[in-house]
Amino acid sequence: MSALLETRNLERSFGAVTAAVDINVSINAGEVVGVIGSNGAGKTTFINMVTGYLKPSAGEILVDGRSIVGLQPRAVVRAGVGRSFQVAQLFPELSVLDNVLVALGLSVDRKLTLLRPLHSQKRRRKALEILAEYEIAGHADEVVATLPQGVRKLLDIAMAMLSSPRLMLLDEPTSGVAIEDKFALMETVMNRVRKSNAATLFVEHDMDVVQRYADRVLAFYDGRILADGTTAKVLSDPKVQELVVGHHLDIEVDSADAYESTVVPMEVRNA
Repeated sequence: MSALLETRNLERSFGAVTAAVDINVSINAGEVVGVIGSNGAGKTTFINMVTGYLKPSAGEILVDGRSIVGLQPRAVVRAGVGRSFQVAQLFPELSVLDNVLVALGLSVDRKLTLLRPLHSQKRRRKALEILAEYEIAGHADEVVATLPQGVRKLLDIAMAMLSSPRLMLLDEPTSGVAIEDKFALMETVMNRVRKSNAATLFVEHDMDVVQRYADRVLAFYDGRILADGTTAKVLSDPKVQELVVGHHLDIEVDSADAYESTVVPMEVRNA
């Protein structure tokens, strides 16, 4: 079975600075993959290349075997790749409901005209159903600028999921969310993503969230993938704990994983 997403020898440089090099990743349908690494490790550069916001300096990005290198972000969405952002990309002056109505209009018609009005009873019912699925229907009439961060995140993800992506990339979904709300937010999001059977990559700094929701982890360091494997195996690796996590994690490793090498052979630059 061919991979849903495959990157081959992916690189990105900014002048003399290499932000990502030799990124080789294969993601299958339904996988939930956590992406970890300190600031500047290459995580966001990788996400931006996959979603069309950055063109690679070298390498290939394939979705269902088709190259998407050079496609604009909207074309990447049409190819089956969705994305939410660390800072939610919303219309702050509009209500929650109107944000979803705009996204619905664009996902159905790709453009809004006087002949295809934003508001209709059918669209309103659909928008309210979507908000209920993400447990934010109670905020439907509130202006986005007044919302708590967690609600904004859920709204951003709900709107991104309207395109029915086969691959969903979540950029720090719990960033800025209150500690007591982060697991509830992730439960809501992951329940919806699992129902869609989309593969999911989520960038996350909170190792508790990674341990709970990721089946597999990509650990970035110095622009490269330092480790790729099951969550327990990667997070228990001494090199990952030293260079990526920054402290010891007491992780139980299943015996089936104990013989699986996950650390990618590499020469750590500036280590």
